[in-house]
Amino acid sequence: MSTAARWALVAVILVVAGAVAVWPRGAEPTAPPPPGPDLTAARAAAALTACPTGAGVQSLVDAHAECLADGAQVVAGNVFGGRPVLVNVWATWCMPCRDELPLLAEYATGPGAVEVVGIAVQSQDKDALDLLSALGVRFPNLLDRDGQVQRGLRVPDALPASYLVAADGTATLITQPRLFRSVDDVRSVVDRHVGGGR
Repeated sequence: MSTAARWALVAVILVVAGAVAVWPRGAEPTAPPPPGPDLTAARAAAALTACPTGAGVQSLVDAHAECLADGAQVVAGNVFGGRPVLVNVWATWCMPCRDELPLLAEYATGPGAVEVVGIAVQSQDKDALDLLSALGVRFPNLLDRDGQVQRGLRVPDALPASYLVAADGTATLITQPRLFRSVDDVRSVVDRHVGGGR
């Protein structure tokens, strides 16, 4: 191989090495994800009450969720804090949840009831809205898409799970009874935990 050929080969190698060194790395830019389904009709049919705001629950200060009434992103702790709130964690696939949600809705419209807020977990927004509409449940509900609220409350595996959040923001898992079977069950638990401090 002649000297000129060697220098030409070296020059080609240097050009290739230089191109590799400056070539952009990483994934190609991706298009933004397509928008989700239009939930306007499902939200109208569900006719949920808007999500309230309060002072905050410390264990949920970083937990974000979607208000099912309007799709707004909210800090879950601010939805539950500042006043007594009965929080019910449910899922669309949970059969006992389908029995309990209407009882909670009936309780929520009764005299002296504390505010009730639902949290749909492991569920799609449209499915959650359709179920709430079919059951006639109108109290405020959140959608916990990524489990932040579930982790913050330390929700047990078995659903439904209900919590009483005191005005100071402390959340207590209701274990007696674990599943509400009547509106009287709900009233009894709230009276036992909150008493006259509503």
